[in-house]
Amino acid sequence: MAENIKVSSSATAVKGTKQLGSEARLQKYGVFFVIPFIVIYLFFQLWPTIYTVLLAFTDLKGFATKLHFVGLKNFARLIHDKFFWGAIGNTFIMWLINFIPQLGIALLFAIWFTDPRMHLKCKNAFRALFYMPNLLTAASVAILFRSLFGYPNGPINQFLYNLGIQHVYTNEAGEIIREGINFFRSIPWSRGIVSFIQWWLWCGQTLIMLMAGITSISPSLYESAVVDGANQGQQTWYITLPLLKPMMLYILITGLIGGMQLFEIPFLLTDMYGGPQNKIRTMVVYMYNQAFQGVNDYAYGSAIAMGVFIITMVLSMFIYFFMQDRSDYGRKN
Repeated sequence: MAENIKVSSSATAVKGTKQLGSEARLQKYGVFFVIPFIVIYLFFQLWPTIYTVLLAFTDLKGFATKLHFVGLKNFARLIHDKFFWGAIGNTFIMWLINFIPQLGIALLFAIWFTDPRMHLKCKNAFRALFYMPNLLTAASVAILFRSLFGYPNGPINQFLYNLGIQHVYTNEAGEIIREGINFFRSIPWSRGIVSFIQWWLWCGQTLIMLMAGITSISPSLYESAVVDGANQGQQTWYITLPLLKPMMLYILITGLIGGMQLFEIPFLLTDMYGGPQNKIRTMVVYMYNQAFQGVNDYAYGSAIAMGVFIITMVLSMFIYFFMQDRSDYGRKN
């Protein structure tokens, strides 16, 4: 009996050794699959990030090949740059105009699509239709909308002609002039179009994430609420919304990061400088203008990039701590 135990234990040890050997060989080969990602990350993401930080403390611009360390000079200039602060205001305005309706409408449809009592047909088709704009590139959508709202004979202007809606004014000779609407010379229209495109592109993704958050909530909570006499509105307010807080936090932070990096749509939709009157110029558009247009002030463009990073990080931390659950903290105290 003892001999059988020894034989079985030795067999188990040999088997375990073989498994460890095979795992070691797999790990060795796995390194070769990871190396391409590491190399690409180091050369195309980590090093450009480090180089951008270094450039922010230099005076590199134009065709210069030598750079000199200037300390915090670029950051001091950034703090007193009224155009940068104007770009911050423009970015926040257009982000809020698109994000608030995006979150509200996506939440409404997510509640509808996940409510089994509504018996909605073709829910999967509607979800696909909502998500499809997210598959398009922002640059192609910007060019498309620039053609749609083109002046004076774009499709939107032609449609408005047929409805009798035109821009009417009197010239210096006293003649009444009727012409199409130049949407991209109007600050409200330009901001509205940029915000609508952002809403249209990202509402589907927000909807999918909210639906995933709602479906992860235990159905027993809703069943208990029904037994207690809670109606649909009370279930949404006291069960769905509180338990969606982690997903809402994720959506808020990722939406903020994307909104602070808004570039392609305002850049291509306007005159590439955020016109009219620089009211469509976001922080990243202003960074591009400084670094790659005009005098090519790479150092100051890097400082702007650092400013965008700091603003985004501070706001993300504020949202994170603001939405933290204080119940555990209160119990500890």
